[in-house]
Amino acid sequence: MPGPRLRAGIAALALIPALAVSTPAAADGPLARVSASLAGVLDAALPGQAMTVLVHGTSAAAAADAVRQAGMTRVTAFERIGVEVARGTAAQVAAVRALPGVTYVENNDPIEFFASSGTAATTSRQAQQTLTGANGRRLAGSGVTVAVIDSGIDPTHPAFRGDDGRTRVVRNLKSVCLDGSTTGTSCVIDLPTVIDTDTLAVGGHGTHVSGIAAGRDYTLGDGTVVGGSAPDAKIVSISTGAVILIVGADSALNWVLENHAAPCGAGVPASVCPPIKVINNSYGPVGGGQFDPESATVKLQRALVAEGVVVVWANGNDGGDGSASLSNPPGQDPTPGVLSVASYNDQGTGTRDGAVSDFSSRGAANDTSTWPDISAPGEDIVSACRLYLPICATGLQPVNGPGLLDLGTYNVISGTSMAAPQIAGIVAQLFQADPTATPAEVEAALKSTAHKFTDGAAYQPVGAYTSSFDKGTGLVDTVAAVNALVG
Repeated sequence: MPGPRLRAGIAALALIPALAVSTPAAADGPLARVSASLAGVLDAALPGQAMTVLVHGTSAAAAADAVRQAGMTRVTAFERIGVEVARGTAAQVAAVRALPGVTYVENNDPIEFFASSGTAATTSRQAQQTLTGANGRRLAGSGVTVAVIDSGIDPTHPAFRGDDGRTRVVRNLKSVCLDGSTTGTSCVIDLPTVIDTDTLAVGGHGTHVSGIAAGRDYTLGDGTVVGGSAPDAKIVSISTGAVILIVGADSALNWVLENHAAPCGAGVPASVCPPIKVINNSYGPVGGGQFDPESATVKLQRALVAEGVVVVWANGNDGGDGSASLSNPPGQDPTPGVLSVASYNDQGTGTRDGAVSDFSSRGAANDTSTWPDISAPGEDIVSACRLYLPICATGLQPVNGPGLLDLGTYNVISGTSMAAPQIAGIVAQLFQADPTATPAEVEAALKSTAHKFTDGAAYQPVGAYTSSFDKGTGLVDTVAAVNALVG
């Protein structure tokens, strides 16, 4: 059993739920609605206090024009969904709400990661060893790029080496949309694939997550077998940077929306840099929250799914008993191809009949829309994590890597942050098995074949599946999902 799970500093890119709030009409017309968190900020704002907000418009041009008319300072824009990010005073926010073409205004909420110190192999290893993809190679995610939006990555870690010895991190990006500053119309900057972007206060989290999704297979010196669900996949890492706010994370989603078809540029062949087919998001609010279909996050992920990209969310680390929903809000999106993941604990047995992790967030028992979609191993997970990084140092179970100098380069962490990338890597395997699959078909294959482990709440009919408020449709079964997908 794991030791105490430490959430400090790792808690989650916490997305405070943005609830629609009714507001009184202005003298010259109705005001655009605001998120609940922004309503609180406006109520408490001092004269002249600056704030960053997301201005939603009927079009990108309408949002941009409103920001200019209100005298606000532009930070960045998500043009595909008609959202302008801008900075201004409470009076300027009030002015922009009254302008034509503005439909909604969100706060730039803080966000956190879902992990703590806490060994389970991924459930995809059998598929890697026994199945092949449409390209004739072992089913390990080749021909697919996995995007990871997180604290960053150490691209030189041995977990991310390819057969040629080079890193499989094809883009190393950082979102620098800081509260009160800007780098122009794009807040996502490109860094060399030799730069470690995972060294800040939550350093190590993104590297650990990336290793679970797509880490290289190794048998370590103590006999521990490590490796991700999709060890042949390429990786695009987008670090959320030093200031962990929703604009930074949404900017990362927006970058993927604009670049998923050719993440290394139009001139780079897919054989070198394949399309992004899945995004891992191991962040969300502490305490869950209500799903907000008007948020920029949801608009972005729905646009991504419409273009063939599966979006995976950690369901949260707040536990619960089903009396209220503690699930991560964007993961509650009913759009097929958006998946929320609960954490499974094999309790050290290596079997499929363990338990739901105590920390794994539960949905509300009386509201099926809040239930997670599926479970995956998330407790006591060994992955890439250098000892000198903050989150890795809390693991207390360092294991040496494959090289003589790879001392303490793997460690144990627990959380739904670890469960989600198991699914993200498996999604890459499914796309290798059937490159023509849609996100909806991938979700159906996973949920229809999930193993019904019995711990926790009983399964109940929910649409085409049976599900539960604590573990969703059950524990992922990769081989069964592949067989369901390809027939």
